[in-house]
Amino acid sequence: MIQTQKSNTNLSMIRNTSGSGRRILTFPAVHPCESIGPSILLPSLITLCNAISSFQHRFSCFPCNKRNARNAIRLTLLLQPFLHEIRDCHSGLPDPATLSLSELHLTFQKLLFLLEDLSREGAKLYMLMESDRVATQFRVISRSVATALDVFPFGSVEISKETKEHVFLLNEQARKAIFEFEEEDKRVVMSVVSGLTRFENQVAPDEGDLKWVIEYIGVKGWRECNKEVKFLEGEIGFKGFNEKRNKVILLSSLVGFMSYCRCLVMEVVDFEESDKKIDGRESNVQSEMNLSLSCLNPDDFRCPITLELMSDPVTIETGHTYDRSSILKWFRSGNLTCPNTAKKLITTEMVPNLVLRKLIQRYCFANDISIPFVDLGRRNREITRRVEPGSVAAEGAMRMLASFLKGRIENGSGEEMNRGAFEIRLLSKTSIFNRSCLVEAGLVPLLLKLLSSRDSLTQENAAAALLNLSKCAKSRSVMVEKWGLELIVGVLKKGVKIEARQHVAAVLFYLSAEYGNLLGKEPEAIPSLIRLVKDGPYRSKKNGLVAMFGLLKHPENHRRVVEGGAVPLLVGILKGSENEDLITDSLAVLATLAEKREGMFAILHEEALHVAVEILSCSTSRVGREHCVALLLSLSLKGGEDVVAYLVKSPSLMESLYSQLSAGTSRASKKASALIRVLHDFYERRSSGFKISVIPQEPFIHVR
Repeated sequence: MIQTQKSNTNLSMIRNTSGSGRRILTFPAVHPCESIGPSILLPSLITLCNAISSFQHRFSCFPCNKRNARNAIRLTLLLQPFLHEIRDCHSGLPDPATLSLSELHLTFQKLLFLLEDLSREGAKLYMLMESDRVATQFRVISRSVATALDVFPFGSVEISKETKEHVFLLNEQARKAIFEFEEEDKRVVMSVVSGLTRFENQVAPDEGDLKWVIEYIGVKGWRECNKEVKFLEGEIGFKGFNEKRNKVILLSSLVGFMSYCRCLVMEVVDFEESDKKIDGRESNVQSEMNLSLSCLNPDDFRCPITLELMSDPVTIETGHTYDRSSILKWFRSGNLTCPNTAKKLITTEMVPNLVLRKLIQRYCFANDISIPFVDLGRRNREITRRVEPGSVAAEGAMRMLASFLKGRIENGSGEEMNRGAFEIRLLSKTSIFNRSCLVEAGLVPLLLKLLSSRDSLTQENAAAALLNLSKCAKSRSVMVEKWGLELIVGVLKKGVKIEARQHVAAVLFYLSAEYGNLLGKEPEAIPSLIRLVKDGPYRSKKNGLVAMFGLLKHPENHRRVVEGGAVPLLVGILKGSENEDLITDSLAVLATLAEKREGMFAILHEEALHVAVEILSCSTSRVGREHCVALLLSLSLKGGEDVVAYLVKSPSLMESLYSQLSAGTSRASKKASALIRVLHDFYERRSSGFKISVIPQEPFIHVR
């Protein structure tokens, strides 16, 4: 009974290996274990055949290899009577028969994967360019079917003569069937290659040829074209450092090809949730996502070691899941046990928990939580790679697109200007090279002018595009030289929609490093940021706090932020917000303000001392605890005897500080050590009867 349950589980896993986490054109087929009998194997095999047969009505979805796919599916269909007869007439089969059926099961898994890839959304152009490889895979699968049937002991199994002859004929067909790179596919691939060559020479491809390619692979609108771009960019991110350079060059060229088609060939933008900003329409995708996540406990997304959201969850031998960096640190410290169970581990092997990772990503997206899902080493390499174009064709396509979009915004109608700003927003989102091309084409001044538009969508798309471009140093100097600060602050104060205001708040953050003093002198800049934090939704508050933090890198702005009334607002967030992100950002701003006397006085006046102590003892954010320690250290050094006396009396503070010495960040550890020394010195002086000098203070400070 136990063995049967295991067998059923094994086959259930086989049938479910085709999830969205599988890499395209990979075939992680699982060979049925030797103990599985025909009574379990045959139903599973028939289920696989039915899944494959369902694709016979979806040939129109295939961008290539339609004839090859039809022949492979036909072979599966014709084998089904044979499988049904064996299942219905034989309770036991000899071992060679089980071996044959197991090989068929393995082969049909691979065929199902291949058909799924041919119909995968967003991968049509990629699959077209891999047509030759796909045809070869069909041929390998067909020969594998023939080999599996060769092993079947027809002489030892009693089946009808007609069925036997039928299978012999199928076996011969499978062995000799021709699966080739189809001629029509070849012609379309050559058309794509021709277009890429024209991009390399910065010559515009024939629009008719582009439309022919798009129609042939079944891309029916802007939305599907955009999915193609996203898929290809994802493949570049995955393969950039795991594949040969030629592969990345091809993928980059295809991104340029589809981006060009998206802007020039697709006349109408059809929308989905992620692309709603072109006309403001929304779908119920987000509400459905929130509903599906409502039954999950977010605490399960936190690493048991750090209590922070996991960015790279991995499962160890005991079945418990941890963040990769945390469990690695645990192992490297000489601990060969499971942190949760204390069970000694035979192996420290870690398996990526892709399902949990995807759930965490969905949870973060639904709740506007920022969390990096790529390790820093790879992220840095990715940034370096994207500074340069992935290929000559991608560079040519991008430069031609930049020129086209400039003309559309300079000379187009209001609707065309909005579309142009929207496309710039998309193109500049992830690629450093794209940003530099768009800036060099002179699009920053044009986008600044669009900020004055009273059309809410045009203004929002222009603001979002400027946010992406502001990550490029050259664009920031252009914004200042073209009197952009006044326009940006104007949107921050009176933007038509809150989305535009939160975008320009983020622009101010990028500008603040070099031009923070100039921004501080803009009369409405800091007051508008404070209003945004006070009245806006989560993302507005987040961007406003980050921009405020950036401005505080310039000492001249400390007084302006305090006088603008930021401190009561920030302390209010500490007291009333349940969002860890906002609390952490507020602590960062307060810790910076506390470094100056005017900020310290304002913070103590708002009775924030006990709030910071409480947050330090209960916060699950390492960064938040670090800012708490920094805030308390500044207040103790500048706030005088009353502040230190209060901290010494706090029963939970010392325990929290000592925990930072071992479990906090390196900076938190140093600051905690410094604060512990301050508290110890105070205690020793008070015990010895020495009089403690008090730093001059305002007449009255609230401390409790």
